[in-house]
Amino acid sequence: MLYTIIKALHIIFMVSYFAGIFYLVRIFVYYKDTDEFAEEKKKILREQYTFMARRLWNIITVPAGIIMAVCGIIMIFLNLGLMKTPWFHLKLTFLIGLAIYHYWCWKKVLQLKELNGNTLETANIKLRQANEIATFILFLVVFTVILKSMVIEYWWQLITGFFVLVFLIMMTVKLVNKNKKKL
Repeated sequence: MLYTIIKALHIIFMVSYFAGIFYLVRIFVYYKDTDEFAEEKKKILREQYTFMARRLWNIITVPAGIIMAVCGIIMIFLNLGLMKTPWFHLKLTFLIGLAIYHYWCWKKVLQLKELNGNTLETANIKLRQANEIATFILFLVVFTVILKSMVIEYWWQLITGFFVLVFLIMMTVKLVNKNKKKL
């Protein structure tokens, strides 16, 4: 029963964490979108986006990530057998990727604060593509957890499907960005 409750909490805070990460990087995109605005509008919006990013990071994303991680660690201790399964090692590998992405997001939040309303040097398209990284990691983790040992057995089909998914999402981002410029 305790394990199931911890698992439910882990999932709830995983959803909260990813919601925060998804929106956070979208705020970076919105900040960058102000490059072409008039100075007064740009200044007001950039201050607001910086404020929103810091609040989202400090109040939702980081606390949810900590609770998610603590629940995950508790689940490992309650079921040490997880550490003997190849699919769980794969999940942990993807979580290392998530930790790297989390660090990148944190550095961007700090960078926005230090910019004091100046231009963010990262290209708009790069921010839009970076916005999809969390989606890819979410797909990888969820499929690994749900399929468990089948991930190992059918790895090449899953990798092929994943790369097709990545390609389609990246092309959609480029298409949307291209159409946005025409408006």
